[in-house]
Amino acid sequence: MNKAIGLDLGTTTLGIAKSDVLGFVHGVETFRFAKGQYSKARERVHQIVEETDIKEIALGYPIHMNGEIGERALSAIKFMEDLLKEDSTLNIVLVDERLTSVSANNTLSELGVSHKQRKDSVDRLAACEILDFYIKRRENNGNWWNSESWIRSK
Repeated sequence: MNKAIGLDLGTTTLGIAKSDVLGFVHGVETFRFAKGQYSKARERVHQIVEETDIKEIALGYPIHMNGEIGERALSAIKFMEDLLKEDSTLNIVLVDERLTSVSANNTLSELGVSHKQRKDSVDRLAACEILDFYIKRRENNGNWWNSESWIRSK
C-alpha cells in the first residue's frame, strides 16, 4: 500500500497526518504559521515529503454544506496549485472535509480532552480523518468518482 499524507489547511494552522504501509493513519503535528503565510505551510509540506518520500497527498477541501465553493475552498485549491508548481511529482487529491473539524472536536471532547488541548489537537485529528477517508475510498478500488466529494488534481 502506498503511504500518503493528509492535510487540514486553516488560516493559521496546518494539520498534518500520514499513513504507514498498512494504511494506519497517525497524526504528525499541527503546524502554525502567520495568517496568510501559506508559503511557510508549503515549506513544511515539502520538508515532510523530502523526509518521508511520500508523494501522495489528501488535502482537505472545505466546501460549504450546500456544496458551494467559498473562500476557504479557493484557498485549498490555490495551496494545491502552488504545491504542484513547486513539485510536479506530487499526486494531490482534494477531499471533501465537511464536518471533519466538528467530528474531531466531538471526539476529543468525548475523550475528556480540555478545551486548550483540543485547540492544540483538532487540526491534526481533522487531518487524520481526511486521510483515513481518502485511504478507505482508495482501497475501495479507487471508486471515489461516484462521489461529488472528490476532485483529482492530476
